[in-house]
Amino acid sequence: MSKLFIIKIGGNVLDKPEALRSFLRSFAAIKEPKVLIHGGGKIATKLGEQLGIESKYVNGRRITDAQTIDLVTMVYGGLVNKQLVASLQSLGCNAIGLTGADGNVIKAVKRPVKDIDYGFVGDVVPEGVSTALLSALLQQNAVPVFAPLTHADGSMLNTNADTIASVLAVALSKLYDVRLIFCFEKKGVLRNVDDAGSVIRHLPKALYEELLGQNVFADGILPKLENAYAAIHSGVKEVLIGEADDLVKNTGKETEGTLITE
Repeated sequence: MSKLFIIKIGGNVLDKPEALRSFLRSFAAIKEPKVLIHGGGKIATKLGEQLGIESKYVNGRRITDAQTIDLVTMVYGGLVNKQLVASLQSLGCNAIGLTGADGNVIKAVKRPVKDIDYGFVGDVVPEGVSTALLSALLQQNAVPVFAPLTHADGSMLNTNADTIASVLAVALSKLYDVRLIFCFEKKGVLRNVDDAGSVIRHLPKALYEELLGQNVFADGILPKLENAYAAIHSGVKEVLIGEADDLVKNTGKETEGTLITE
């Protein structure tokens, strides 16, 4: 099977123009087939404040009411997605912007209400990814760029970008040799969030569970780790978590950052 890189870029890079330009240059330079998934939560929050739409969170997760789903659809699927696509086109990368609704490429269900009503939030259903459409795009040398949006029953749904990256990696691992890369502002997963040099270079599941019990990890890294292990458990060969500046290295044999394994 041919190599495929599935790369998720975090908000702390999206919010910094020079860091984003550097990342996009590195991404466009990758010769192998590739897919990009992006977030944009801080941009949505800022524009929401300007529009008088208050951002509400429970345990760090956004509550997506009717006003908010309209906001994030505009920001994620419109503003952020199309700016990224236009930038990549300028770098000779034939990007195509997508949400889960486009071509019915990612099916989801609205998250059921239990203790908390998260509103218009989507959970991707098993076998919910249209690999046939994505493979056809990749074979045409198009580069899918995914906003963190899915759909169900005629409604757009806000969906965690790390989750979208993970489910795409799992689905496409049946057709490609997939390396899933989570890019953000740190050099990797840190033992001490205040020590940039405390990168854990290799994090097998047993060590992760041990350190989790010791409350070593910062809250922000936990969704990435949970999605990384979900991907590995479901057939993805390699998951890396590292700094956006190291993207070129992390598409080669010698990698930086944190390697996630079973």
